[in-house]
Amino acid sequence: MTDHSPTLIPFDDVLASYDPALGLEVHVELNTASKMFCGCSTEFGADPNTQVCPTCLGLPGSMPVVNGKAVESAIRIGLALNCEIAEWCRFARKNYFYPDMPKNFQTSQYDEPICFDGYMDVEVEGETYRVEIERAHMEEDTGKSLHVGGATGRIHGADYSLVDYNRAGIPLIEIVTKPILGAGEKAPEVARAYVSQLRDLIVALGVSDARMEQGSIRADVNLSLAPKGSGLLGTRTETKNVNSLRSVERAVRYEMSRHAAVLDAGERILQETRHWHEDTGVTTSGREKSDAEDYRYFPEPDLVPVAPTREWVEELRGTLPENPTAQRARLQAEWGFSDLEMRDTVGAGALALVEQTVAAGASPQAARKWWLGELARRANDTDTPIDQLGVTPADVAAVQQLVDAGTINDKLARKVFEGLYAGEGTPAEIVEKSGLAVVSDDGALSTAVDKAIAANPDIADKIRDGKVAAAGALIGAVMKEMRGQADAGRVRELILEKLT
Repeated sequence: MTDHSPTLIPFDDVLASYDPALGLEVHVELNTASKMFCGCSTEFGADPNTQVCPTCLGLPGSMPVVNGKAVESAIRIGLALNCEIAEWCRFARKNYFYPDMPKNFQTSQYDEPICFDGYMDVEVEGETYRVEIERAHMEEDTGKSLHVGGATGRIHGADYSLVDYNRAGIPLIEIVTKPILGAGEKAPEVARAYVSQLRDLIVALGVSDARMEQGSIRADVNLSLAPKGSGLLGTRTETKNVNSLRSVERAVRYEMSRHAAVLDAGERILQETRHWHEDTGVTTSGREKSDAEDYRYFPEPDLVPVAPTREWVEELRGTLPENPTAQRARLQAEWGFSDLEMRDTVGAGALALVEQTVAAGASPQAARKWWLGELARRANDTDTPIDQLGVTPADVAAVQQLVDAGTINDKLARKVFEGLYAGEGTPAEIVEKSGLAVVSDDGALSTAVDKAIAANPDIADKIRDGKVAAAGALIGAVMKEMRGQADAGRVRELILEKLT
């Protein structure tokens, strides 16, 4: 079967004949101020090749020094993943040629990772799957190649290539799972849930911004199929650098169908790396890769071993935040949110914002209403992250307090948010400066009600005849007359006093 064959086996048919085995390798770029082995800045988005030095360029005579903050972050990640922490470990040189590896070797860890034998439990549709962690080790990132010309953005067909070494040497943690067995039809969802939960954990730890779209967290998806019930492991493929949660799930599903098509045709799976194509949702062949590939690892002679004391490890254990999964369950119970409400809150990236707004005095439902309604719309319309709108949780709580006090209503509150976006002051200051307070003065309201009754005699007659529900139309007329600033409850009372 050729690589570009459109033939795929329907997903249900795959499961009838084969058992999938998953493996996930997740690379996390740490948010240290400097690189893994030198003092160069790690800031994202700088001009190409402006954040480099002899060490990260691999120039002769340069000497690396381990970034202590990166070691601390690695240990905290390992502890959060229930790993054992090595009492003594070394860096190694992994020798292979890539144009974006200026030293022609990568400083990594080989047979002595700093973290090993951990696990993470993930839940999919009410069922818990334990993902066992083989290892989490420290290494450095490569540079970045840009292939100019051609249709694919890859080196084949390009007119020329450029290399930016700003990323070379940025601290990475690579987290490798053991084979994930027994997921069956849920394998794609389990893969997605694991990467999603791992990303949430990394963010909670504060060790990386974990932005998949910027490449600060990247997943490689390993997959194999074996005959159903055989208990064996098939030949695996490794789909590289999948950069969204949706794509992790799609890549697993696609590779399962492709593997089954190859096996059903009586052919063998080629052990290789593969490229994921976001636009078409398919993988294509990268390079053949054998388990016996010889990277000629040997201990890095220019770096001393890393030997974290047990006291330091326990001190770091004390800095771990609440597990995000446990935190969500606790908050959902405290707030009384439904599963759908909680999922939407998390999906909007608003969980911490709602939590902080509740802490500032708003009710959970009110906090959720504003962040997932007015503020989410603003974020979407302006293509701005919801936490960068210039509106704080304290602001939202203050707006809701004005609503609760009857000073403004929900419609006027939206005008207050417009003032907050524009930086016009606190909610109370915006209400005062813009004259947005609800009018509850009986004199002004009575005049507006009389005007509405005179303008709508037929509706007034219905109310006099006992059809009280018709009062809504008169209330709407008064609100329009007073630019939404009337106290609707008092307007209703006045209408009924005058007509019944």
